Amino acid sequence: MGEFDLIRRYFDPVAREQGHPNLRLALGDDCAILRVPPGRDLVFSMDTLVEGVHFPRAYPAERLAWRALAAAASDLAAMGADPVCFTLALTIPRSEERWLAAFAQGLSEAARSFGLALAGGDTTRGPLTVTLQVQGTVPQDQALRRDGAAVGDLIVVSGTLGDAAAALAYLDERSPSEDARALLARYHRPVPRLALGQALRGIASAAIDVSDGLGADLQHLLSRSGVGACLDLSQLPLSPALRRCRGPEASHLAWCGGDDYELCVTLPETGWHRLAPAVRAQLTPIGRVESKPGLRFQEGTPEPDGSAGFDHFRSEDG
Repeated sequence: MGEFDLIRRYFDPVAREQGHPNLRLALGDDCAILRVPPGRDLVFSMDTLVEGVHFPRAYPAERLAWRALAAAASDLAAMGADPVCFTLALTIPRSEERWLAAFAQGLSEAARSFGLALAGGDTTRGPLTVTLQVQGTVPQDQALRRDGAAVGDLIVVSGTLGDAAAALAYLDERSPSEDARALLARYHRPVPRLALGQALRGIASAAIDVSDGLGADLQHLLSRSGVGACLDLSQLPLSPALRRCRGPEASHLAWCGGDDYELCVTLPETGWHRLAPAVRAQLTPIGRVESKPGLRFQEGTPEPDGSAGFDHFRSEDG
């Protein structure tokens, strides 16, 4: 099957199934055309996933497509953006129809779930690699950023942390327990916090998505804002499944593990009380922003062992 036959068979249907009124031209031309409405800012981000680095070898194609688009869309959530469209660059070692059909199915399901239209892309031969660029819009000057945290702000996180990292231990199990299946679901089918990010516009002072581990990502946010923080790690939100499966390791996984795709947010205490109860219910306060740079931990809270998180190039530095 040739490249253009491949696109027509597997990816044209994805583009037809999920459109967007601002996407004026999608697949089939040299470029896509996106119309940005007046009073809106365009936000965009790109992610690359490489086999053997970001996902296991022989990972099911349908799951790969979902995870790839979810990871990219999580960046839109962190900015408080309304999703619009995405482009896909897919590098595959060979053209296997069964694999491509499963990948397209997973991509279509994710695109519908996240409200993202496929605008275009490229396919080529080589080691399995998935690159996605996502586009969204926000009301002008209302994007959530990493550089707005202020002294005295609450630090809150969404959902529960550590489940996806814990799931790595169970990927090869043929009959995982019910708790292990719950952790695996968080790894295989992450859900970006798009609606939550939108609800935080105009209230949060800074935000970042938790993709490389809370310890690492929070420090990125604090560094960009020029502040520090004091944390109470006993307040980290842990799922019952994680507690039962990993016991004393649970807090470490929540602090250092990646692939959660939750949000870490700072906001003034007055903003916390302005949030709708349904929004507050998704968030857990874990500390406050301080003027002194760096991280400190409340007395009686054990300091975590390692907080670097995932870094593609750290191993090269020795």
